[in-house]
Amino acid sequence: MEKVKQTTEQRMKKSVQSLKEDFATIRTGRASSSLFDKIKVNYYGTPTPLNQLATISIPEARLVVIQPWDKNALSEIEKAIQKSELSLNPQNDGKVIRISIPPLTEERRKEYVKLAKNMAEKARVAVRNIRRDANEEFKKMGKNNELTEDDVKKNTDEIQELTDKYINQINELLEEKEKEIMEI
Repeated sequence: MEKVKQTTEQRMKKSVQSLKEDFATIRTGRASSSLFDKIKVNYYGTPTPLNQLATISIPEARLVVIQPWDKNALSEIEKAIQKSELSLNPQNDGKVIRISIPPLTEERRKEYVKLAKNMAEKARVAVRNIRRDANEEFKKMGKNNELTEDDVKKNTDEIQELTDKYINQINELLEEKEKEIMEI
């Protein structure tokens, strides 16, 4: 019984954490190293995460500087950024790559908000599915006479409280991300 609750809470936490990671990849008007978290660079034939090949720094609010540890990777890093969905234009000076983050257009902001809403909805669905799994487990325990009817009701109510807590967290994250995206 407690194990079911613990597992349920862990799975819900993972859903929220996954949403945070997804949100980090959505571009806002300011520079952030997390924008490049999902970019893979073809490094000697192996797709390698960019952050394993270079130092990513943010010297100014709208500027990203990427300094590869291996200068031979510069052109591949540049290609990977150009191919990404970030719509950024990297400037390669032979030593580092500079990327100026342009302000987002109103239309682009709305697209990103829509994307964030879709990601949040997927996370909410995941949390609800986890709730359903836990409730089914409790009902099964009730049928097998491992729990009384009152215990089943009490446990499903507790799972509902957990669900509400994590759904609220998701909604708060979405609200923050929307503000961040819409800020000029």
